[in-house]
Amino acid sequence: MEQRSSVTIGLDVGDRHSQVCVLDITGMIVEESRIRTTRDGIDQYFTGRQAAAVTLEVGTHSPWVSRLLQDAGHEVIVANARKVRLIHGSSRKNDRLDAEKLARLTRYDARLLAPIRHRTAQSQADLAHVRARDALVRVRASLVVHVRGSVKSFGYRLPSGYTPAFPARARKHLPPELSGALEPVIASIESLNQRIKQMEKDLAELAARAYPRTPLLQQVAGVGLLTALTYQLVIDDPSRFQKSREVGPYLGLTPGERQSGDHNPKRRITKEGDPLLRRLLVQCAQYIVRSKTDSDLKRAADRIMSAGGHRSKAVTAVARKLAVLLHHLWITGEVYQPLYNQPNSKPAAV
Repeated sequence: MEQRSSVTIGLDVGDRHSQVCVLDITGMIVEESRIRTTRDGIDQYFTGRQAAAVTLEVGTHSPWVSRLLQDAGHEVIVANARKVRLIHGSSRKNDRLDAEKLARLTRYDARLLAPIRHRTAQSQADLAHVRARDALVRVRASLVVHVRGSVKSFGYRLPSGYTPAFPARARKHLPPELSGALEPVIASIESLNQRIKQMEKDLAELAARAYPRTPLLQQVAGVGLLTALTYQLVIDDPSRFQKSREVGPYLGLTPGERQSGDHNPKRRITKEGDPLLRRLLVQCAQYIVRSKTDSDLKRAADRIMSAGGHRSKAVTAVARKLAVLLHHLWITGEVYQPLYNQPNSKPAAV
């Protein structure tokens, strides 16, 4: 058993208060405290203390808390508690016990905690721009659905088309009796269109300024700037994966496993990792499957469907292969070869 530090601390982070459990070198509890989950509260408790191995669960507060703890000189382990049944599935679950379990598991073997690695503060800030844009798009979509549903309930239908052009199209076909109720909603959609357009311009400038590898990932047909940028921001450091194929499981694009003896049932993909990036990759995969452009990715989808596989299965497989391919291009800087797996295909570096 590897001893990480003479002091081990379990930190159960809550939204307002956090529970601390401190174990000495023998595993005895020497201190239990309750501190405020604020920058001042964390800083006052941990700054100046003896360097320790501090373990906390992944969550909303874990990125900034882990950075503060590292700045204070502590070794920080961020546990994926959903993979630790002793914590996630315990019948006795409270802050004090969770903090103690985190500390004791760390003393025994931190690998049991399935530790995760947070992205840098800058990547987190830049990713917030992408998520904000996605939030606005989803709000806009819900408002469009509301307008369409309201019009349909009066026996009319609005024509389909490009979403940014929806306000003008809706006003042209809006029943007079609904004008007063729906005009404020249509005006909101119009305002959202402008804000989304500006955010997309800002994201393009961000990619050009801070993420020069973006064009490398955009070489793949169907991968736009938003997907390429989000991929880099979520992965953050491509060297964290020893092999490109490890990215698929990281993003939840591989089936789960529940093998026992000779019993190994088929399961759905795990859907772990970042849901926004997974959704973007699936959208790219749908484009590739529909496209008439020949490529290794499209051929893989065609093989699955020719063998009787459902289209959704083919799309998921292409999304997984695409995640692997983008990591490979990022690492190597190669020119994308759509038919790389065919004879006489040789990659070139850019």
